[in-house]
Amino acid sequence: MPHINYVPDECEVELSGDDETILRASLRSSIPHTHVCGGQARCSTCRVMILNGLRHCNPRNEKERAMAERLHFAPNIRLACQTTLTGDIKLRRLVLDRQDIEVTSQLRERAIPSRIGEEKKIAILFSDIRGFTPFAESLVPYDVVHVLNRYFTYMGHVISRHGGMINNYMGDGLMALFGLESEEDGAALQAVTAGLEMLQAMEEFKPYLDAVYHRTFEMGVGVHYGEAVVGALGASDSQRMTAVGDAVNLANRIETANKEAGTHMLISEDTYRAVQERVTVRQRIPVQVRGKTGEYILYEVVSLAEPHAHEGEAPPPPLRQAQDAADDRPE
Repeated sequence: MPHINYVPDECEVELSGDDETILRASLRSSIPHTHVCGGQARCSTCRVMILNGLRHCNPRNEKERAMAERLHFAPNIRLACQTTLTGDIKLRRLVLDRQDIEVTSQLRERAIPSRIGEEKKIAILFSDIRGFTPFAESLVPYDVVHVLNRYFTYMGHVISRHGGMINNYMGDGLMALFGLESEEDGAALQAVTAGLEMLQAMEEFKPYLDAVYHRTFEMGVGVHYGEAVVGALGASDSQRMTAVGDAVNLANRIETANKEAGTHMLISEDTYRAVQERVTVRQRIPVQVRGKTGEYILYEVVSLAEPHAHEGEAPPPPLRQAQDAADDRPE
């Protein structure tokens, strides 16, 4: 009988009969194969990627064909609940847990606040993945998109929990805004807290990457707190809230400075003044920012501190200097 080799489970299962589907073989062998609809081809959570032996998969039946056309499956993406085999295959389960179910859901809620243009003091957070290009070079396109979507889902939850809104995605980077709806002066702390938690979420994401792809990557975060023009921009049927101005460009440069400084999170001096009693700073870093004159002082934040823990203390002395790397993202 045909055999199924599973990734990342690193196990092999023999089919019990010609009419046994991949899903039934998985469940019979105690492989935790996700199947939200109970194997009725009413969802896509049991889908698998055929890595070897696609020719041994029987043609799609009517149910699977309808789902594949709806979701634009590539030929090697199959519904395990409907696919039977004529020979040995190697596959990867694509939905491994509840987080993956959320990432692969076709339902999205898009609630975009409406606001006319105004100048407002907000916190702008940029984050970017370090080393994603070499990570992605060995992956197939589906995996590249899936990893990014899972990563953005992790980070989106953190940002939303701290009152922020993801405003833009730039390849493997994102821009988030804090303080759009609040009249309080807490946007800077919200953004810094979110940035620190994003770094922790990245650490929690790494075991998944290592288990599935046998490699990981790092990320950098930059935060600036300042005046920006805020409003809903775009064509009338596709407007979205955004912020423009020098503050946004500076936040972008701050995130980029992590590359040269060898740090994971840097904030501007304006941000530091707003949160200095609530954060622990390892060092001050003088940098030259591309497109600006003079020297800017950035602060490497490593953790939150108890309120008033630093009251009366002088800022830490500068320990190192970094030259801002060229930023190839569009302004």
